[in-house]
Amino acid sequence: MPMAVVIDGAYFLRRFGHCFPSLDSSKPSDLAKGTLAIATFHLSARLSGAYNHYPAAESIARSWPESQDLYRIFFYDCPPLTKRLHKPISGRSITLGDTPSAQLRIQLHETLNGTRKVALRLGKLNDQFSGWRPKPESVQRWLANTADFTPVDDDFEINTIQKGVDMRLGLDVASMAFKKQVDQIVLVAGDADFVPAVKLARREGIDVVLDPMWGRAAADLVQHVDGLQSCLVTAEMIERA
Repeated sequence: MPMAVVIDGAYFLRRFGHCFPSLDSSKPSDLAKGTLAIATFHLSARLSGAYNHYPAAESIARSWPESQDLYRIFFYDCPPLTKRLHKPISGRSITLGDTPSAQLRIQLHETLNGTRKVALRLGKLNDQFSGWRPKPESVQRWLANTADFTPVDDDFEINTIQKGVDMRLGLDVASMAFKKQVDQIVLVAGDADFVPAVKLARREGIDVVLDPMWGRAAADLVQHVDGLQSCLVTAEMIERA
């Protein structure tokens, strides 16, 4: 049976620069290429029977994208908010849908929708505005120099909550497990919210490999997978993707 790659989109975007320093995180095409490169790495490792060496580039070319060993890449994310708000410090009006981050998300979703063997699963963000929250890096800067506490608009981000992402991921994992569509799932994530889905898959005999993209995954999640392997992507894999 084939393998499936299941990606938490928000986590993937946060960790992207750590795994793909040669790619541009502001380009939707490079983000999509990183998604495919992760799948290529794990598929190649599966076909070679080991995660400790790289197969030849010719093997990579044969394995992607038409290989029957890859069932599908599932990418879970939320469309960006597009409403009009006021900045927390300056009070300046801003349309969220016009911001670079929102446009990047929209273009990435369009790119993934047109990519072979990629299934985009979209939840939604809570559209009830619940205020602004300080960014973690801003808090660290303030604490490092409390005498110079001068917050600006860019020190804050919207306090949003994803809805439906965990549910969609869990349903897809359950469907693949009960229908025996795959025998291995590579989970690109780090959140303990995915533990129930992982436990269900393992109970159904599926081998679950966690790829935290060199980040620190939740201890509960690590405890309930069959293997832990962050992607080691070569230039050839990026080129083939």
